Amino acid sequence: MAKKQDDTILDVTEVYSKTETYIEENQKSLTLIIGAIVLIIGGYFGYKKLYVDPLEVEAQSQMFVAERYFEQDSLNLAINGDGNYLGFLDILDEYSVTPSGNLANYYLGICYLKQGNYEEAIEYLSSFDAKDEIVSSVATGAIGDAYMELGETKTATSYYMDAAKESNNDFTAPIYLMKAALGYEEQGNYKKASKIYNNIKNSYPDTKEGLEVEKYLTRANSIANTK
Repeated sequence: MAKKQDDTILDVTEVYSKTETYIEENQKSLTLIIGAIVLIIGGYFGYKKLYVDPLEVEAQSQMFVAERYFEQDSLNLAINGDGNYLGFLDILDEYSVTPSGNLANYYLGICYLKQGNYEEAIEYLSSFDAKDEIVSSVATGAIGDAYMELGETKTATSYYMDAAKESNNDFTAPIYLMKAALGYEEQGNYKKASKIYNNIKNSYPDTKEGLEVEKYLTRANSIANTK
């Protein structure tokens, strides 16, 4: 037993000895590596503070006008600008590294969806990196809407289910669950649709969808039972 403990102590001592030797032999390389890491971290914070943050201030001043056009449903002006202020396309191009540049992807996707340019809508909405659960859910659901308009019901339904899962709340979840259920009905999968309608009925009873879901559930069950 004593010999085993001695061997263990010797092993540990040997490891430390080899480690010290390695550090001594590679001290210059290790110093350079540590210095590089410090420079990278410092460079990142410097880049954000001195470059990205000032750009974001500029981007927000441009976004304000584009967002106003968006709210007024002046979609072409929102997308392309009015000659004095940039539209979402140029904001994305000039301020892509900023949060506003990222948000421009979302606005462009919704603009193109409203205009019936569904493939462009999918492209920009897919590029949007949402930090907020509800906004993420709406963006995902909008991709589903675009695919539905393109006649790709199965893909659209999948996006609706994802949108419902991304933000489990009384605002967006029942909306996208309802769309998913209708998508399954369109595919002829009434049992799956019925299951989702039941989920809406039990989980979101006080929402608009929850109050109206009974008639959809009755229809889906009736058709499912005849198949």
